[in-house]
Amino acid sequence: MVYIKILKKLFRKILKRLFKLLLAIVVFTILQVVILAYVNPPITTFMIYQYFTTDITSIQKDWHDIENISPNAALAVIASEDQKFLEHHGFDVEAIQTALERNKESKRIRGASTISQQLAKNLFLIPSKNFLRKGVEAYYTVLIELIWSKKRIMEVYLNVVELGEGIYGVPMASQQFFKKSPKQLSSAQAALIATALPNPKIYKLNKPSSYMYNRQFWVQRQMRNLGGTSIIQHWYE
Repeated sequence: MVYIKILKKLFRKILKRLFKLLLAIVVFTILQVVILAYVNPPITTFMIYQYFTTDITSIQKDWHDIENISPNAALAVIASEDQKFLEHHGFDVEAIQTALERNKESKRIRGASTISQQLAKNLFLIPSKNFLRKGVEAYYTVLIELIWSKKRIMEVYLNVVELGEGIYGVPMASQQFFKKSPKQLSSAQAALIATALPNPKIYKLNKPSSYMYNRQFWVQRQMRNLGGTSIIQHWYE
């Protein structure tokens, strides 16, 4: 009987400490997301991971507010990566269901990550394929969608997404590959940049493949079908 009381007391103590730890983690992560709603991230977890685990020798990035990035860039990544970006709350349920059905019949696994999910992964997590990481990614995605505006999500995404070996963000990609400011990107150039997003290590903007050019035309067509830059014009007013 004495042992049972001791075990109960120990169990309650462990639960109390676990609860405090969980609460501290929740508060910390919420503060992270709140701060980054107003402060531009100087670096991301993904950038740090890539620097220390690959052969890249530098991290090249150049932050530009969204008003100084062509609307074509935002529209291109929406058309290419997440056509329901303006409608969903972080997760495209229909795309997830479609991907699950396709993956049952195909050896080539397809994802259905939204721009918000990709941003959560790049900002806070390292690349890995396990359920724990996906769970944390989903948690951060919910926080980002609750606390940030769609404009802020897109602004940060455009500035931190990987677009080449050690090259991050549309502004830097624009300067490196097109020798112009991101505000001057044409529809065709923005669409070509978007074709690198699935995997910039394979789809190289310094040497676009025929697949990338074909994909570029598809992205431009989707940009027009979505309604052009008018659907995001309110971000620039």
